[in-house]
Amino acid sequence: MEANTSLWHSYLGVIVSRERQRMEHFQRAEDILLTLLESVHARDPRFLVDYARNLEAFEFALCASEDAVTLEVPLRIDGDTLRVLARRSRDSPEQGGHPSELSTCCLEVCSPGADLEDWTGGVDGMEHGGGAGCLLPGKILQHLKELLVSAIVRCQRLFLLQPGDISAENLREDAMQLSLLIRGSWKSIRFDIVPVVRRQQEPLQLRGRQGDRGFPEGSLRRATEEAHFVPASPLCWRSSTHLPLLKLLRGVDSLQGPRLDSLRLLDQLREQDWGGQAGTGTITFQHLKMVLLWSTELFPSPEDWQDLEGSVYRLLVILLRCLATQKLPHFLNPEENLFQGAAPDLASLYHKVECFAWDPQRFLRFHFGLHGFRGSCQADMETRALLQLPTKDGSCWDTAYFDILLSQFQVYRIQDSARRSAASQLLSRIRREIPQQS
Repeated sequence: MEANTSLWHSYLGVIVSRERQRMEHFQRAEDILLTLLESVHARDPRFLVDYARNLEAFEFALCASEDAVTLEVPLRIDGDTLRVLARRSRDSPEQGGHPSELSTCCLEVCSPGADLEDWTGGVDGMEHGGGAGCLLPGKILQHLKELLVSAIVRCQRLFLLQPGDISAENLREDAMQLSLLIRGSWKSIRFDIVPVVRRQQEPLQLRGRQGDRGFPEGSLRRATEEAHFVPASPLCWRSSTHLPLLKLLRGVDSLQGPRLDSLRLLDQLREQDWGGQAGTGTITFQHLKMVLLWSTELFPSPEDWQDLEGSVYRLLVILLRCLATQKLPHFLNPEENLFQGAAPDLASLYHKVECFAWDPQRFLRFHFGLHGFRGSCQADMETRALLQLPTKDGSCWDTAYFDILLSQFQVYRIQDSARRSAASQLLSRIRREIPQQS
């Protein structure tokens, strides 16, 4: 047991040892980007410079791969004076009125003297409002792009940038974000710059769920009290959950137990063993981040997060269930399936994750330069059948169901008699309803 624990912590130790260097790498690139944005702000004060980038740096340090960093640039617009007008396609169902549930929307400027005339225009097909005086993301993106290019030239002339510090080759006319490659040290970081309109809203109410269950009190309210609208098309906006999710992740970091260490470890496996060539694949850090948020809610007891191995398996059983059913619900909008359209690759990925769950010692080592898992494992057929149960009444997305899976993997060390009884009763019911597979 001690040797097994040492293996988990040795693997994690190598991962954590890289974070300081990654943070320094990020901060140098961030300094260059802030210099550009300050120049943009000086030319047009409607583009604000947000110096509070600790959440983006926090996420970058956690991630094993060099994924693009989404950086939202707030606009100097009073979002509370804008009118949100829904734009739904004929195929999209009618949903509730919370902005995060809208597929796309228009933001109508109600006050004519708001110094936004060059960013507004008419839009047809809106639900209300007559289609005039709406903020147009395409105009804002084009203006921001021109200012960024001008800022790069200006900073180079003033020797504020060194040759090779920045590349604007990925700036595209039709993209809904502006991508810049910025050199942090020996490697460049891609920043996806996105203009954002912020607006106060009623904190999100999660239907059928227990508010802050598993999270620090008030976390959900603080994370969702402000709506963030980012470009969805040249004419429309969509609600972004990028920063709300990062705020929730920061809240998880304040809880006891190796929760973020579990995310670090699984993300390294994703990069090293679960991806395709050169670490690419269906699953991303964002998927694993969503799994951690669900595990925090579904396993709210500190007893679940006592040791690294047990904590990793809290994420693993949820990830395996999502892969088996090919559905990973968004934490703040569960009707959205984050695995939508990825079905062909999920079966292969399921096999890799399942092999790790049954024999983690094979994977807890670094093999630099070689990517992708090769091999097979002997899986338990009953566990596989449990993972693939059809979703009916929600009983396969609650603590009792995942407690059953933890027991199957022999990492269920919970002493709470009520929880053990609930898991036992659910397992008995499942076995009555579905014949055991041999």
